[in-house]
Amino acid sequence: MLPIVALALVGAFALALDLHHLISFDALKEHRAALADFVAAHRGLAALAYLGAYAAAIAVSLPGALILTVTGGFLFGTATGAALAVVGATIGATILFLVARTAFGDALRARVGGAAGRMAEGFRRDALSYLLVLRIVPLFPFFVVNLACAFLGVPLRAYVIGTALGIVPGSVVYASVGAGLGSVFDRGESFSAKGVLTPEVIGALLGLAALALVPLVYRRWSTRAEG
Repeated sequence: MLPIVALALVGAFALALDLHHLISFDALKEHRAALADFVAAHRGLAALAYLGAYAAAIAVSLPGALILTVTGGFLFGTATGAALAVVGATIGATILFLVARTAFGDALRARVGGAAGRMAEGFRRDALSYLLVLRIVPLFPFFVVNLACAFLGVPLRAYVIGTALGIVPGSVVYASVGAGLGSVFDRGESFSAKGVLTPEVIGALLGLAALALVPLVYRRWSTRAEG
C-alpha cells in the first residue's frame, strides 16, 4: 500500500499548494518569455524537465494533460512536443498502473465473479484493441482508464503499447495547436482548448478508433464462423 499512499500524498500536497493552477493557458501566457528563453538556452534540460513534469502530473492524476500537451508544442514545436507528451504521459500512466495493480488489483480480481468476471476476462483478452479505442477517443478521464486497467488485470505490455499508440493522434493535434499559440498570444486573443476539437478532428479520431476495433471484430467473426 505504501506506493499508492505516497502518490496520493504527493497529489494532495500539489493540490494544497495550488500547483495545478500553474497548468493553465494564463500561466503559460504570463511566463512565455522566461520559458522561451530557458528552452533556447537549455533545450535538452528543458525537455527533460517537461518530460518529468508531465509524467509526475499523470502519475498523481493532476488535471491539465491537454494543456501540458499544448505547452509542449508551444515550447518545442509540433513533432518534439508531441513526442515528449506521448513519452511523459505513458511513463506517468504506467507508474500509476503498476502502483494500483500492486495495491488493489489482485485483491479486487479475486472478488470479481459472474458476469463482471466474464466482462473483465473479455477485456483482458482483447485489451490492446479496447485500450486503443479508449485512448484515441477519451470517453472516460485518463486516470480512470489507468486505474480500470490495473483492476482488470490488463497485461503490462498491452497497456504500455495501447497507451503510447492511442495517445499519439491527440498529442499531435494539440501539439500542433501549441506550435501556433504564440501568434494567438501576440494578437491578445483568448484561447480555449474546446475550439481545437472541430467536427473534422473528432471525425478523424472516431475513424481511428473504428480501425482499432477491426482486429477484435474479425476475431469474433472468425470464432463464430468456426463454431
